[in-house]
Amino acid sequence: MAKTVVIVGGGWAGTAAALAARKTGCEVVLLERADMLLGTGLVGGIMRNNGRFTATEEMIAMGGGDLFEICDANARHKNVQFPGHKHVTLYDVSTIEPAVKKALLAAGVKLHLKSRVRDIVVDNGRITKVIADTLHSDQVLEISGDAFVDTTGTAGPQGNCMKYGNGCVMCIYRCPTFGPRLSIAGKAGIKEVIGEKPDGTLGAMSGSCKLHKDSLSTEIREELELTGVCVIAIPPSLQKSMDTLSQKACQQYALKEFAENIILLDTGHAKLMSAYYPLDILRQIPGCTNARFEDPYAGGIGNSMRYFGMLPRNNALKVTGLVNVFCGGEKAGLLVGHTEAIVTGTLAGHNAGRFSLGADLLELPAALACGDAISHVKEMMQTKEGLTKKYTFSGANYFKRMLDNNLYSTDIAAIKDRVETAGMTGILKNPPPVKEGDAS
Repeated sequence: MAKTVVIVGGGWAGTAAALAARKTGCEVVLLERADMLLGTGLVGGIMRNNGRFTATEEMIAMGGGDLFEICDANARHKNVQFPGHKHVTLYDVSTIEPAVKKALLAAGVKLHLKSRVRDIVVDNGRITKVIADTLHSDQVLEISGDAFVDTTGTAGPQGNCMKYGNGCVMCIYRCPTFGPRLSIAGKAGIKEVIGEKPDGTLGAMSGSCKLHKDSLSTEIREELELTGVCVIAIPPSLQKSMDTLSQKACQQYALKEFAENIILLDTGHAKLMSAYYPLDILRQIPGCTNARFEDPYAGGIGNSMRYFGMLPRNNALKVTGLVNVFCGGEKAGLLVGHTEAIVTGTLAGHNAGRFSLGADLLELPAALACGDAISHVKEMMQTKEGLTKKYTFSGANYFKRMLDNNLYSTDIAAIKDRVETAGMTGILKNPPPVKEGDAS
């Protein structure tokens, strides 16, 4: 009888987990509260910048690169540079979600959109079933599984944005319509971990917002579409202080260039590399006289607040305190970005499949950037100071660690060799070896 892995949350981590779990041979069910997959990936778009290039190629070599290849295939621009970031790929936010959904369906993943989990059934430390309401329907879904993956994220509900941010600014999470996230591990009694800012306040604000491209000047639009990047000097009298950059989740962009310039990237929208920007000030900047926000709609006021619901876990991404639950994305710790979500989601889904089949769980070795990041973040989150930092392959503290440990490379052949030396080539691509008598 086939084993079933149930994944709750359809962002980058959840979709990665679904594809990875299917490769183990398990049946896979994915539930997503909204009407589209990818979550912040619907308005994101930055891939392969700095150490993310290395992580991407490691995952491809290990057989877990499906979503990265989809991003490459849906790129608007490749090998872009902007302050502090090299060899960047910018995917098209208008085409990426349908492409990912198509890949999931082709792989045989059973999708339930507009399906918000509201309850679970637990037996001796195991989740055995999730119960979900379907939007605009009287149908209640009750889905049993052998293993579960919590990729529900760490943002929302609206109350967190009101209490710790500048209020609900109507972001891509769309909590008023689809309701807040519900962590299945949290519902099972696991105490979630809350990130902090250096000043001791809780959470972190999403690090970028999006402008309607047609609301910008012709010159800006043409430069964006030609090169993927437009850097506009801010008149000194209008510049933000460096202090305003410390509230961002994305600390790899907390550089003085981002205080002294408007930095726009072309992802279909004009991605503004700032958590928010007062509209009356933005419209005084050359070329932005008619600027209008696309996400969040009130991007002149604030942005979504995140990192309120991380989970304790081991380096196989199994949740501490539960027998059969794994986690990926922001649930797995203070890792920031799409690449980081895909890496952790892939390992969580793969190990959920391994657990269901009775195979040994997999930890990625620290000789690889992907493995080192997972273990390093776990270690750092045991300290109060570590909880005030964010970690990403693309900059700030963790990219420096990659450089110091010689983990960063853009040499694809060398990355493949390192993966092979670690014994990890193709390990995520096929069903795992199962001990005799363990699978049924």
